Amino acid sequence: MSHSLFQHAVDALRRVLPCDKPADAALSAFFRDNHKLGQQDRHFIAESVFAVLRRHALLTALTAPQSTPKRLLIASLVRVRGHNLRELSDALTEADRKWAGELKALEPELSLAQRAELPDWVVEALQAGGMDDDTLLTLGRAMQHPAPLDLRVNTLKTRREDALAALQAAGISAEATPLSPFGLRVKGKPALTKMPLFTSGQIEVQDEGSQLLGLLLAPRRGEMVVDFCAGAGGKTLLLGAMMASTGRLYAFDISEKRLANLKPRLARSGLSNVHPQLLASENDSRIKRLAGKIDRVLVDAPCSGLGTLRRNPDLKLRQSPDSVAQLNATQASILNAAASLVKPGGRLVYATCSLLPAENDAIVDAFLASHPEFSLLNAEALLAEQRVQLATGERLRLNPARDNTDGFFAVALTRA
Repeated sequence: MSHSLFQHAVDALRRVLPCDKPADAALSAFFRDNHKLGQQDRHFIAESVFAVLRRHALLTALTAPQSTPKRLLIASLVRVRGHNLRELSDALTEADRKWAGELKALEPELSLAQRAELPDWVVEALQAGGMDDDTLLTLGRAMQHPAPLDLRVNTLKTRREDALAALQAAGISAEATPLSPFGLRVKGKPALTKMPLFTSGQIEVQDEGSQLLGLLLAPRRGEMVVDFCAGAGGKTLLLGAMMASTGRLYAFDISEKRLANLKPRLARSGLSNVHPQLLASENDSRIKRLAGKIDRVLVDAPCSGLGTLRRNPDLKLRQSPDSVAQLNATQASILNAAASLVKPGGRLVYATCSLLPAENDAIVDAFLASHPEFSLLNAEALLAEQRVQLATGERLRLNPARDNTDGFFAVALTRA
């Protein structure tokens, strides 16, 4: 490894570590400023930064009391990524090499939270929710590994077996996902975006857990459906395909930028039943006009994202009890507004990509206490109707350690 590449990785880590913005956004800005870096160098730098974020607690303990970006990176290369000192000889000074050699024998005393690579407050919240220490540690360790690359096959345009054959013909190793009937899991991180399969809208990148949320909502042909927090539209596109591009599917969001990102995906998808709508807030007048008229409403609520640490390990350094408390108020408000849309006999799905009880069960329980016209449906039974066999009970809980998906929570409710 050259000293120049090592120094670039240190500089990138220094840019990311304040954690005042998403790590991928900070890295993108770094690469724009260093546009002469080649593809392989960019890959090494990105992998190095994310390796430090994933094992931040261990690396901080190893490098204390001088946990500088440089020392964190060296410790990660030696202790996490398995580089030997000979590989690093050109990159490090003699003093750095001596210190790196001493690292191999260090075994710092780590707390449960540090071993799980989760903040103390998250561990306390999970314990308070009934999670035992062994389960917590298994979960934490599962989230220290990168997530697999999952795809969703657009059933309007192709069949799963045909998409799988096309990937394999292109030399890409892939297999059907074990739970979602629309999913494919790809080995490695191949460049898919220029493949005809992707540009023609036959496949989209979407975690298998996210696909299961659409199956829980189970929209039917000809219905009126709302994706209340549509974002860039991954779930919107799934719902539209499940509806066979019939009926009306509203994609609501308060972010013009996120809805703009939906447009090219929508154009590729071949769907004609999707109607993106920019809202001023969850109390927008457009919502009042549709009150009581919608068959099915999906609320994939804004949340801490702590179920996605395999993809976004920086979130554990960016979220706090205060930020979660603010999200709780937003989640309750959005769920109340979305519920007003549901017609009698209709279905409402509330979901997050969080593992915290405060964002999940607490929000749902408070909603049910104040909305007696709504009742819980059994998530396991609903998924079984869609030929998904998953022992989840009444409320859907997806766990990266058990299910190899992002950590999702979801409930399905019906209006009397």
